[in-house]
Amino acid sequence: MIDVNDLRKGVTFELDGNLYKVLEYSHHKPGRGNATIRIKARNLRTGATLEKTFTSGDRVPEARLEYHNAQYLYNDGEIYYFMDTETFEQYPIRAEILGDSAGYLKEEMPVKLTFYGSEALDVELPTTVDLKVTYAEIAVRGDTATGVTKTVTVETGIQVQVPNFVEEGDIIRVDTRTGTYVTRVQ
Repeated sequence: MIDVNDLRKGVTFELDGNLYKVLEYSHHKPGRGNATIRIKARNLRTGATLEKTFTSGDRVPEARLEYHNAQYLYNDGEIYYFMDTETFEQYPIRAEILGDSAGYLKEEMPVKLTFYGSEALDVELPTTVDLKVTYAEIAVRGDTATGVTKTVTVETGIQVQVPNFVEEGDIIRVDTRTGTYVTRVQ
């Protein structure tokens, strides 16, 4: 059992027979009475989001998860396929389960698969990923003193805010946790 005070971002727990992964956590302590813990969690089987409020001192069952090194292979639009690098077994995961992290996946990218029993539930991405810029607006010269940014599209289709000097064809490093630009690689 996990105390609800320990339900930080990324923790997986069971509730009413379903598995949830915490996306957001907030702790509220009023002047009197017990503290309340508000969480926003994603159901790992359906992809649905749940907002729940607990009272301090409540407990929820902990989910026993296993992690395997895997490699992203391809997707067919709705299902993403991953291969376990030790057993070479392939595991499908639906796009709605992956959510925004699907936009950072490149073919042959190493990832960690989260398993509950024999069921692949979630994917843990590397902290950063290098992506090629496929579309960038032309920068306006002279406006560099204020740290101007622009939006570019990368090879996987997502859009990223970058500094004005990034051009089409550049390879940039993006933080997969926040979706922010880190640096230009080439």
